[in-house]
Amino acid sequence: MNLTDLVTHLDTELRIAEIPDYANAFNGLQLENAANKVTKIVAAVDATLPVMRKAVAAGADLLIVHHGMFWNTVQPWTGPVFQKMKLAIETGLAVYSCHLPLDFHPSLGNDACLARALGLEPSGTFMKTKGTDNGAKIETEVARDELVRRLATATGSHVHVCAAGPSVCRKIGIMTGGAGSEVAAAAKSGIDTFITGEGPHWSYTLAEELGINLLYGGHYATETFGVKALSAHIKAMFGIPWEFVDHPTGL
Repeated sequence: MNLTDLVTHLDTELRIAEIPDYANAFNGLQLENAANKVTKIVAAVDATLPVMRKAVAAGADLLIVHHGMFWNTVQPWTGPVFQKMKLAIETGLAVYSCHLPLDFHPSLGNDACLARALGLEPSGTFMKTKGTDNGAKIETEVARDELVRRLATATGSHVHVCAAGPSVCRKIGIMTGGAGSEVAAAAKSGIDTFITGEGPHWSYTLAEELGINLLYGGHYATETFGVKALSAHIKAMFGIPWEFVDHPTGL
């Protein structure tokens, strides 16, 4: 498929131009390839040098990631930065990145996909991030221990639990990644169980004081869902094969 046409579709589907993000996210096509073609996609969480090497070895000409190439602010093209650029350009690997717009997407996003992996269906949102409604809100009844078990199974990761809320969860909020610092805002919105990836030390003690459950499933582990769903969407729409490259950080 023509890379330009695929990028146009993705930018529209993900509302790239409409959803504000952090300054260094640079959502969208971050690096094009000379052929302007896509024949195989690799999905991954991070556009790091080891991941890009794995993508090239898998025969991809498009790498789709959640965390792009420029998170560490402006840097000279030396060392690993140069190696990434050199590798991609020489092998014809394009890079497309989508951060908050992929988190927030109602069907392809990390929050919604994690909810469904837990056997839950979002009924709306419960937060705002940079002015955009986000966070999957679920109203149900599920035992806290069962929810922890489901989260560990879905992510393949250890779940760190602050069990300060009810033993039966009725108002669950999911924000994947590093949203632990939002625990007070989650509690204020009426959430009794907050699921995210990771957060600062004080988020545990604050959750304890606020009387809500806080479940940490891992930043990386909770953010594998969106890039997989997006790549599967591309396969369904355009027939382009894809695979997921796992490169966990353990965080």
